[in-house]
Amino acid sequence: MEATRVTIDEVRERMERGEQFAFVDTRNPKAWDESDAKLPGAIRVPADELEAHLGEIPRDRVVITYCT
Repeated sequence: MEATRVTIDEVRERMERGEQFAFVDTRNPKAWDESDAKLPGAIRVPADELEAHLGEIPRDRVVITYCT
């Protein structure tokens, strides 16, 4: 499957239609610690550790990764 970019507005619209997502926060530990913005329910996996955490990411829905 190919990765595509989505905007916040696109995600919001899709959520309003009932689509389910898995959000993966891939910020590095320093950026994550310094941020006040943390998405509830997001799976936190630093980008350089993604492969080690593949089993934690649901496969039954669209996965959206984000970082700073």
